[in-house]
Amino acid sequence: MIAQQDDEETSLLQRSERPTAKTPLPWDQFWILLFLEMPDPVSSYTLAPFVPQLVRDIGVTHGDESQVGHYVGILQSSYYAAHTLTIFHWSQLSDHIGRKPVMLTALSAISVSMFSFGLSKTFFGLVVSRVVCGAFDASNSVIKSMLMDITDVTNMPLAFNYIPIPWMIATTVGPLVGGSLSQPADRFPDIFGRSELLKTYPYLLPCSISAFFTSIAWLVTYIRLKESVSTRTSLWELIKGRFFGQSYSKSRQPSRNVIVDPEEVNTGEVQSKPLPLRALLTPKVLSVTASYATTGMLQMSLSSVLPIFYATPIELGGLSLDPPRIGTLLAAQGVAHGVFQLLFYARLYDRFGAGAIHMTGVSSGIPTVILFPVINALARVYGIGMMVWLCVAVQLALTTSLIMCYPCITSFIRAAAPNRTSVGATNGIAQVAVAVARIIGPASAASVFSYPMEAGHDAWLIYYFLITIAFLAVGTSLLLPRDPSVWEDSE
Repeated sequence: MIAQQDDEETSLLQRSERPTAKTPLPWDQFWILLFLEMPDPVSSYTLAPFVPQLVRDIGVTHGDESQVGHYVGILQSSYYAAHTLTIFHWSQLSDHIGRKPVMLTALSAISVSMFSFGLSKTFFGLVVSRVVCGAFDASNSVIKSMLMDITDVTNMPLAFNYIPIPWMIATTVGPLVGGSLSQPADRFPDIFGRSELLKTYPYLLPCSISAFFTSIAWLVTYIRLKESVSTRTSLWELIKGRFFGQSYSKSRQPSRNVIVDPEEVNTGEVQSKPLPLRALLTPKVLSVTASYATTGMLQMSLSSVLPIFYATPIELGGLSLDPPRIGTLLAAQGVAHGVFQLLFYARLYDRFGAGAIHMTGVSSGIPTVILFPVINALARVYGIGMMVWLCVAVQLALTTSLIMCYPCITSFIRAAAPNRTSVGATNGIAQVAVAVARIIGPASAASVFSYPMEAGHDAWLIYYFLITIAFLAVGTSLLLPRDPSVWEDSE
């Protein structure tokens, strides 16, 4: 243990002796990646405010309010169930055929699935729409891989300083669109009251707006995005190598119009091959994967419980809020996340390191969970007043620290990758693990929230469940070093 500590201190000392010059960000491509960060959260956050009401409307609960959270959890987890089965293969495929074609496929899936969701009149149709989206949507993984492709250790923290801008916009606009434009014929009869289409499909309008925005992102990707994988294999050659046993290593040709890291050229790493799965399962990759999975489970469990908690009647353990208020709260949360990370992430990273930021983030989940019963108790005694709103604001502010864990984990994934041509596959392993966690988290949290209400009890069981996940996330964060450079220096 002492030797390991000395190695870490030596690595950190070496880091402090490195040149302080930072590589400028490649803005001609970086702005496109920022824009492409938006379609996925816009679509998911558009659905969040009205999904509980949609579940009630289609009649799958048969009027049983305690079952709403259960079916909402199934909808959320169906996306991640399909995502889990395909995300590694999409990520690994992007190492071979390039990031751009995989990105175009993902955007197409988001757009089609959102139209389908808005036109669905049965719970089965809703689940199919989310499964299709999850099976083909590798956008988040591909964007992370491209970001690691076009940045280095000197400018990656600066790049993550700007990531909150699209996320802030997406997590603000999405809930507002979903909360304000659902059931438009009832809410805006002067404008949409004569539309039989919107009366028949009351949630089609917000879903269509999200799908149209994603279609614009597809066009921008097709026209302006450059490939970031330096050498590629054609899909046909890859298929022949996989199914007919033919070698495709000779067919890997340098890509034209591609962004290449000068450091890779100097080391000859551009010519290295993507590694097989077994070679990627190193202790570093497994450590960051475990931390990513538990962090994702905690964050997604909280995200799934929040709108259910807001929509549940006060006497059953919630706040009895309607979709517009829920959408406004989630939008305010998105603004807070974006502004705080934009202003402080790079400074905190330089001052404390990714490990400390990550530890603080997962630790903040503990007081966040504790505030759930406190808020409900205040609402029962005093009603929805100043004290309740103050506690809600504090709870949403605490989630800001948890969101900042994600850029830290991305830095650790990049440092853990065995070589630069396997960044996509390494990221894919982490994405599979977090997708599994996101299946377990939302479905379990929503069901645990609903179960006590079926027996006529308060929702205390969910708080014990969430606290357990929070402590698990804190424990796995101890597997990570203080800074990703510790892993990079040890290679």
